Amino acid sequence: MPDDWQRALAVVAHPDDLEYGCAAAIAVWTDAGREVSYVLATRGEAGIDTLEPARCGPLRELEQRASAAVVGVSEVAFLDHADGVIEYGPALRRDIAAAIRRYRPELVITLNHRDTWGGTAWNTPDHVAVGRATLDAAGDAGNRWIFPELTDQGLEPWDGVRWVAVAGSSSPTHAVDATAGLERAVRSLLEHRTYIEALTDEDPQTYARTLLTGFAEETGKRFGNRPAVAFELFPR
Repeated sequence: MPDDWQRALAVVAHPDDLEYGCAAAIAVWTDAGREVSYVLATRGEAGIDTLEPARCGPLRELEQRASAAVVGVSEVAFLDHADGVIEYGPALRRDIAAAIRRYRPELVITLNHRDTWGGTAWNTPDHVAVGRATLDAAGDAGNRWIFPELTDQGLEPWDGVRWVAVAGSSSPTHAVDATAGLERAVRSLLEHRTYIEALTDEDPQTYARTLLTGFAEETGKRFGNRPAVAFELFPR
């Protein structure tokens, strides 16, 4: 992965998307003094069957903020799109372009925007919509004639995005050595305890450690046989 950057913005659909996807890399980056901010399209309010959205959303927001802090991220913002029914289109692109103008990153991170995970498991509409919109908004943010109302709101165009990195891609091109960040990635995922306990009967510690270590080791087989987080990198 390129390392000649200072600011990154991660844009995903739900609380826990980054923790399942690339928190170990984020921990490595913040350790190196780089700034990483999070923007989430939803609060994950439709993600737990046993909790009605009005209770679930605020709880998952709190867990996401705690999770981000574990890997050195203090800035977490929510766009308040509806969980489960995010629509790809100008409204979503505008919100993400506004965030890019506000945070002015050189690197933008998002999650798999394709229909499937590895060609076998079907992806969710929210992931597809947010991933696609993020790739598009990286360009929209630099064009003053697209969403000119953002300029009226004091958000000047930002054409400084140099790469968009897609985590969870079945066609990765680059990777980050996750060794130094893996333990904090596990702790970061564990902050989503309410979600994990609803998802599995397995001990949360065992679940998080086994899952993330397995992902990192399997990815590392393609990238030097060290635990790794992989990305598909789109230069701009």
